[in-house]
Amino acid sequence: MINENTDGTAFREGDEVVRAHGSYQGTLGRFLRLGNDINWAEIVERDGSIRSHPVIWLAHSPVAVPMVVN
Repeated sequence: MINENTDGTAFREGDEVVRAHGSYQGTLGRFLRLGNDINWAEIVERDGSIRSHPVIWLAHSPVAVPMVVN
């Protein structure tokens, strides 16, 4: 599934993303899916937690970052 933010940036499940805007800028993770509200996306953060963030705040991460797996 392809999902786009308001800038037309497409996100696919498994894409490495970063919080580029808003609070907690620089938070790295992996895109999972859009939430119930299509303006919010669920990402897996580096510590393995799944959190929702506004899609418009996300950008593709320029560097793939290894995820912590417990």
